[in-house]
Amino acid sequence: MTGLGFEKEKILRKIRAANYLTVAQLFLQNNFLLERPLESNDIKSRLLGHWGTCPGITLAYNCLKSFDSEIGFVVGPGHGFPALQANLFIDGELEKVDEKATRDENGIAYICKYFSWPDGFPSHASPITPGVICEGGELGYSLATSYGYVLGEPEKTIACLIGDGEFETATTLGSMNLNKLFSGKANGNVLPILHLNGYKISAPTIAGRKSERELSELIRGFGFTPLYVRATNDDPELALGYAIDDFQTALEKSYEIFRNIKKGEKENPPFIIMKTDKGLTGPEEVGGEMIRGNFKAHQIPLKGAKTDSTEMTILEKWLKSYRFNELFDKAKGFTL
Repeated sequence: MTGLGFEKEKILRKIRAANYLTVAQLFLQNNFLLERPLESNDIKSRLLGHWGTCPGITLAYNCLKSFDSEIGFVVGPGHGFPALQANLFIDGELEKVDEKATRDENGIAYICKYFSWPDGFPSHASPITPGVICEGGELGYSLATSYGYVLGEPEKTIACLIGDGEFETATTLGSMNLNKLFSGKANGNVLPILHLNGYKISAPTIAGRKSERELSELIRGFGFTPLYVRATNDDPELALGYAIDDFQTALEKSYEIFRNIKKGEKENPPFIIMKTDKGLTGPEEVGGEMIRGNFKAHQIPLKGAKTDSTEMTILEKWLKSYRFNELFDKAKGFTL
């Protein structure tokens, strides 16, 4: 169902809840609701996972679902699995296939404790997750998969989130030509979304170092209409608010273009460029080193949180910044 309209405050609340659960999955093995001060025993001994891409996944997921409840979502940066799992958990999709993933205190403890844990949930997206057909993290083929999904299915629309590191691969760049073959009435719609957070695992991305004009011309050269969503501001909550407004405008324009193409009009399909800081809403710096908006946010930003009191304090402040107690009640569950 399209055109549901954006409930901006509700989207912001869901984003806060999902970001909290993402961080909790990465770090916590106890005290999941922060009902007491954080202690060393609350933090996992082995911290394994990826944070940097997660806020962008959550932003795109919630804006897309608010606009069109039937849209498919292909996630290229599958290493950001805790974000995908957090959103599927909040929406009750995970509970449909895993009776332990109840949307209550016990379910929160379950997904957090067993994330990246022996016999638990993997650190990357995997086929045990609702809607996942292959592991995330093998970069490059998300766009090709999306076009294949809509082949001969004119009623389907797929949004494909592409990491800007993934955007450097030959497979993705080759797949950018598929819009020339798939446009028209016989097939569905593919909406590529480039997650432009500027960094891959240990270095800047090429796309992240291009000017907006240069990047826009590249996208136009492949036969797309570039549309921008910007979540860049010194205040992460303000940045998310601006991005939600941009997303609504971009999606309205995208669906208008899709309708025109179905009518036979010659128009280039949309391509959304979503600009965010890497690790948006996470720690700005640790030990004098820049984390947010840097490659150091890619995996675990606070590797010493279990034994370093300063990092533990930063982690607790980070978790509390999402004000999860306003979003979840032990008796009532989620209050979103």
